[in-house]
Amino acid sequence: MTKGSDTKSRQVLVLQGGGALGAYQAGVYETMHGEALEPDWVAGISIGAINAALIAGNTPEQRVERLRAFWEKVSSELLGIAPADDGPARRWFNEIAASTVATIGAPGFFRPHNFFAPSADALLQTISMYDTSPLRETLLELVDFDMLNDGPMKVSLGAVNVLTGNFCWFDNREQRLEPEHVMASGALPPGFPPVIIEGQPYWDGGLVSNTPLQHVIDTAERCDMTIYQVDLFHSRGELPRDLSQVLQREKDIRYSSRTRYNTDAAQQLEELRLAAARLCEKLPDELRDDPDLRALTQAEPPGVMRVMHLINRREPHQSFSKDYEFSRATVNDHWSGGAADMALSLDHPMWTERDMEHRGIIAYDCTNPDGARMRGPDGVQLYAENKAAE
Repeated sequence: MTKGSDTKSRQVLVLQGGGALGAYQAGVYETMHGEALEPDWVAGISIGAINAALIAGNTPEQRVERLRAFWEKVSSELLGIAPADDGPARRWFNEIAASTVATIGAPGFFRPHNFFAPSADALLQTISMYDTSPLRETLLELVDFDMLNDGPMKVSLGAVNVLTGNFCWFDNREQRLEPEHVMASGALPPGFPPVIIEGQPYWDGGLVSNTPLQHVIDTAERCDMTIYQVDLFHSRGELPRDLSQVLQREKDIRYSSRTRYNTDAAQQLEELRLAAARLCEKLPDELRDDPDLRALTQAEPPGVMRVMHLINRREPHQSFSKDYEFSRATVNDHWSGGAADMALSLDHPMWTERDMEHRGIIAYDCTNPDGARMRGPDGVQLYAENKAAE
């Protein structure tokens, strides 16, 4: 058995959206790959969908190489060395890099439209600021879509129908996925244009929900699962002290995952199901066949769900432009941060010594700066407090 793994459990990788912050997810996968933890199912939104395609659309031996190729390509025009690891100088470096990306785009990803075209109506007739056709060419270069569709890994990508406002999932077990499905999941307006699939326009799934966790919980087969949820925005933060921090805090709140809500809601449904089953045992035989009671008790119970929650917690030098700051220095920082957080989590005693038999959903946050903790049916427990109690 590899480090911290459970050979009987289905391995699921859940990737949130977050633009340039997605290099953190690549680092997380690099550590997983080094520990022979290959996912059976990868679900992604926005940049998470791109990383998901790069993972599922290549052989295990090629996956880290292709992830590295993508992230090096999109950062290839911003190779300057950061003047410091933190402080005002690093923040200015990041802001200049982000401004450069906003002006000229990111290679192999997106480029600005020409708003100085001869037509006076060019600006009004354009429904996005950037052209994402370079991304299609990059995906065709780095992703084997035959492997993505026919390989052993299940792939789910989230997007939003522009006309109906409904959230939808593109799944390689239900339809053939092409570059357009990946691009649709990351078509965040007004920067990126909608992507047309079978006559319908789609935008970034993060407009409705920026994490695939709920989709995984709702649609998974009833089996034991180990879920690695990789978030790029952190929900907790301090009171902003300036306008830049206000914009960053607003973005963090808007795009952070509702992990606690999702896991709590699923756990409450399971507790209600168990309560209905216990009530059924107390009823006389003539009432046990009531259709309403059968509807409550015949649902299959979920298996054991263990969620390792990895969060790219905000670095002091980041700002509201962090999701489009594609400098090589910052991309490398995100990548190494994800790799280190995954290594720490896999080695943490709270994870390696976890109860493999306890039913329901338990989320583990091993890299929490306030102390490693797990959240399950019994509430939140700090690892340090548990060890002290022993």
